[in-house]
Amino acid sequence: MHRRRFAAFRLAGLAAAALAGAAPAAGEPDVVRLTPHRVVYDLALVKGGGARGMEGARGRIAFDFTGDACEGYALNYRQVTVLEGGETGTRTSDLRTTTFESGDGQTLRFKTDSQLEGAKRSAVDGEAERRSDRFSIRLQQPQRETLSFADAPFFPTAHMKRLIAAARAGDTTLNAKVFDGSDDGRKVYDTLAVIGRRIAPGTGNVEPAASQDGLARLSRWPVTLSYFAPGEGERTPVYTISFELYDNGVSRALRLDYGDFILTGELQNLQLQAESACPR
Repeated sequence: MHRRRFAAFRLAGLAAAALAGAAPAAGEPDVVRLTPHRVVYDLALVKGGGARGMEGARGRIAFDFTGDACEGYALNYRQVTVLEGGETGTRTSDLRTTTFESGDGQTLRFKTDSQLEGAKRSAVDGEAERRSDRFSIRLQQPQRETLSFADAPFFPTAHMKRLIAAARAGDTTLNAKVFDGSDDGRKVYDTLAVIGRRIAPGTGNVEPAASQDGLARLSRWPVTLSYFAPGEGERTPVYTISFELYDNGVSRALRLDYGDFILTGELQNLQLQAESACPR
């Protein structure tokens, strides 16, 4: 299973005003304050079949997002998914990720452990740094390796701030190069965010967890975020996530499109944490 964040949710997470290195059209992202929170989503299959013959799926996403622009942002993320197929039987995957992104969005520390049926499947451990003239990744696992790129992508939290700023400004699309340490820790993705019309505070049907004052008074926007392998011309997304994004970085109404199957994520539990006194 791919991990996207939701980080995206930081998730998150989980956009820039244009390709990396361009000046943001949606204003300074530092005015966006992301609320620390703990959240749980229940997963269910809404579309199966495909090459994998998926007949059923269920699971849960839980993560704890803390920090601010002064101290940096930490995420502890876990996704457990049970997949049921006529040919493959029932398989359980368990993905655990921890990240720390500096408040200025220049460094990212990431570590991921993946298990399938209780057996360790893969591990990724590394850090990345972005500068005006370069971007580098230093991996400890799966093997020691250093990679360098000419373009500097955005990390998930900086990406999320740009996305919220763009939504506030009324922009309807946003392109960005993003690195979140997912998969094998080597991939930089091109992303396209499509932002829908603003949903006024207190309107629409939401889960009880989203009815608390900390969210009910905020605007939110429907967002579809697609990830593409780098390249030219028309490309098919390797992964797409849709969600409603609140002004403080919390998300609801998840839809995870893996190509062969689609999962929904219903917000089950949300604990908003106190924000720090960071002046930024």
